[in-house]
Order: sequence, then structure tokens, then C-alpha cells
Amino acid sequence: MEEHLTVGRVAELADVTVRTLHHYDEVGLVQPSARTAGGYRAYSAQDVERLREVLAYRRLGFGLREIARLVDDPAGDAVARLRRLRGLLAEQRDRAAAMVTAIDRELQARAMGIRTTPEEQLMMVGAQLYEVIGSDYPATRRTEPRIAAQVWSALGDARTVLNVGAGTGSYEPVDREVTAVEPSAVMRAQRPADAAPCVAASAERLPFADQSFDAAMAFSTIHHWQDPIAGLREMRRVARRVVVFTHDSSEAGWLNRFWLSRDYLPEVGELIVGRPSVNELAEAIGARIEPVLIPWDCADGFFEAYWRRPEAYLEEHVRRAVSVWTRVGPQAERRAVEQLRDDLTSGRWAERNPELADLDAAELGLRLLVA
Repeated sequence: MEEHLTVGRVAELADVTVRTLHHYDEVGLVQPSARTAGGYRAYSAQDVERLREVLAYRRLGFGLREIARLVDDPAGDAVARLRRLRGLLAEQRDRAAAMVTAIDRELQARAMGIRTTPEEQLMMVGAQLYEVIGSDYPATRRTEPRIAAQVWSALGDARTVLNVGAGTGSYEPVDREVTAVEPSAVMRAQRPADAAPCVAASAERLPFADQSFDAAMAFSTIHHWQDPIAGLREMRRVARRVVVFTHDSSEAGWLNRFWLSRDYLPEVGELIVGRPSVNELAEAIGARIEPVLIPWDCADGFFEAYWRRPEAYLEEHVRRAVSVWTRVGPQAERRAVEQLRDDLTSGRWAERNPELADLDAAELGLRLLVA
């Protein structure tokens, strides 16, 4: 690797103009700090790392002033900044996937002679991930009482509870004073009339003072957060106890243990690349890790819930209430569903998974973090 890169070489590698690099230099955003043997200004390794962040944020649509604030943030090291950047890119990817799904639905409707309304067309352009999948939540995403009992037990004697990424309100304990946080307008709109009060905010920036709550909980949500570590630390800041339901995304803990991701949807592995491991999440808040078993008749239709009821994954409304299917894209979804349908018809699925028939509950890598 070249020790220093000239302005021309950097422009070539990064696919930007020399004029752009000169402008960043002039405004003090990225200034080449090295010199070539011939005395020309050049970019050091640290300069290149900073420029990489600047260009990534620029292509996400950030203005130069906001970019300068982000890359100069003294609170985060290089790894933390990379994770934040990855979260933003993942969100952009999810938004694009959600829009593709919405367009596919409109194309199907038009093929049947149905025209979408102006409101639906505008919602498609502004769609967040939950704006696409959220409308299907009430049908399949309900509180599973056996899992809820484990979550509520972990809350201990907490009387005031903050539910972060609360969605429609599942798993909120009814015998405690709950405050909810949920960024999605679609999810907030579907909360029952008697649900806990809900604040529009993100996990990474909780609008509460230090130690405002006895406990903070998060259920099956941190995989949607831009920066899970930052969100967990925020929960730790505002509450004396933290309880988080998540999953072990390692190959041993999840990818190769659950037949759906192992045999039909390997693309799931691509969704977790670069995300913190469950051990890293636990270490961030000093949490212990408890396994959570999934009952065979689980009432909450999350991704792994139908491990003994494979026919459920053939149902469109079941898949639409799980973000994984939207994120892998329609092509992977169609292939997986077709293969599963064929294997169920032929008996191949049963031959591959004989050990599941007699299980009342399965250990598929779901975990509870308790700090």
C-alpha cells in the first residue's frame, strides 16, 4: 500500500473530482497533511480514513456542516463512527427495500386493474421499513405470555419502566407505570387507546434525564437501531435496570441452528454482518445473558416463532409482519417460499427436521440481557 496518496490518486480511487478535494481542503474538512518526495501535498492514512467518512456521509445526503460535526465528534472512536455510519447505510438500504416492496405491490395491483390512491403513492416515497411492514403487525405480533413472564420477572421490583422501540405495545407490563418510546408513526398509531403514553424518539437519543426510571426494556428491536451500543448505553443512563430481548446472531447460536435461515434463507447472514455480537451488547452495559426458549405455539409471530409450524411461512401476512423478509428482498423471499412449499409437499422438510416434532419449546438463540 502506498504510504501517501497524491490528490490526483485519491480523486481517482474515490471517484470524485480534484476540485471537490480542493474544496474540502479550503473549508478545513479534509486537509492533506503529508508531502510526497517531490514536495507535493499528499494524504496520509489518517487523512484517507477521514475522507472516507466524509464521502460516505456526503453520498447519504448530509451537508458539509453536519458532516464536520459527525467526523469531529469527540465522543466516538473510529469503530464507533464506523458503526454509526453502517447504521445509516443500513437504514438507507432498508428504506430502498421497503420502497421496492411497495412498488411490487403497486405493480401487482395495477396488473389487476387497481389504481393506488395519491395518499398511497406518497406513502411509498416516504416509506420507512415499519411503514411497510407495520400495518400487518396486529394480526400476528401479539404478546407471548410465557416469554413475557420471563421479561417481566427480569424487571424485578421496578415500578417505573421505559419501553424503548415499543412498537404497538406488546410486552408492556400492565401492573407498572410504563412510558414508551417509538420512532415510527405507523407503529405509534396502532397502539391501543389504553396503552402507555408514547414519545416519538430514537433509542440513541432518549429525551429523559439520568436515572429517570427504575428499569428500561427493549423487546426485539435493537436490530433496527442505527447504533445498538449507543442505544443500550442510553438505556443504562436513564434507568437503574436494563432488560433487552434480542438474539445470538452467531452461526452456532442462530444462523445454522434455525432451519429457515440455514436451509432456505441464507441471505439472513448478510443482514448481520458488522453488527455487534450478543456478547458485545452484554459487555456494553454489564449484562448477564439468559436463554429464551420459544414455545411451539408461540403467539408472537417473530421470525423464529413458527419453527414447528413451517406452513405459516407460506402466508403473506405472516411474512409481512417480520422485517427480515422485507430486508432480504423480493427475489430471495420468492425463492425461499417456493423451496419451502416444495419441501413441505414432498415431505423433505419433515425428513430434514425429525427432531422438532416432539419438542414443546426450542432453543434458537433468543437471549435476554439483564443489567
